[in-house]
Amino acid sequence: MKIEKKDTFTLITSDENSFTELYNSFLTKEKNLEKENIVVQNSKNINVSTKEFLLFLNIAEQKKQNGTSFVIVSSDIDMDNFPDNFNIVPTLQEAKDVIEMENIERDLGF
Repeated sequence: MKIEKKDTFTLITSDENSFTELYNSFLTKEKNLEKENIVVQNSKNINVSTKEFLLFLNIAEQKKQNGTSFVIVSSDIDMDNFPDNFNIVPTLQEAKDVIEMENIERDLGF
């Protein structure tokens, strides 16, 4: 797993060979990223099911409660299979847009 600090978020990219490895690596590092917006970019080399992505749902909810954002970037998944409050987008640019919109919402008190 690669962790790269950006201006408004921390980008996590996968260099693991399976979703289980990525998820377990993420859980060990996530505690150090509590106060940061997180974008997880799924590798095209890993096939991930809807059920597996939903493992991140609790983390996404915790991040929202803490006043930060959590976004998954994956172009190979149907976003309609997820709850509306779970941010999955097909591109990194859209992930940046989601974080920017959520920051504005928090600033406005929503």
